[in-house]
Amino acid sequence: MIRPARIPDARIIHQLLLTYAKDGQLLGRSLAAIYDSIRDFYVYEEDGKILGIGALAICWADLAEVRSLAVVPGQHGKGIGRQIVERCLQEARELGLQRVFALTYQPEFFQKLGFTEIDKAQLPQKVWGDCINCVKFPDCDEFALAINILNA
Repeated sequence: MIRPARIPDARIIHQLLLTYAKDGQLLGRSLAAIYDSIRDFYVYEEDGKILGIGALAICWADLAEVRSLAVVPGQHGKGIGRQIVERCLQEARELGLQRVFALTYQPEFFQKLGFTEIDKAQLPQKVWGDCINCVKFPDCDEFALAINILNA
């Protein structure tokens, strides 16, 4: 089941993100940053275990990002990531947002959900909000994809 993350989930979220950050598959986040944004996160929980996480971060009046999407190794291909993204898109619609984007090394996953590749230059709020502090800035090698919520 997918539910909003709670304070006791923060350390699990942190550890799961570190699993993929070590390989450079996504950006790690400090435990403090996770506590700070815990309300952005959703967790997929099954039998009391968190098997997947993801967050919807509001960037601007009409724009949000699906970020920190991760599924426990060995649990891929079961629809966990898809369900988390769909819940994020549902929340984006409820908030009245127009577009949601993702920066990813897995563009095919997001394309299956209706996202299309875009130029990162279309995301000025993201660049000045988070990317400027990234070690890869300005040479980001992630793919940028977006979906128009009104059509999703």
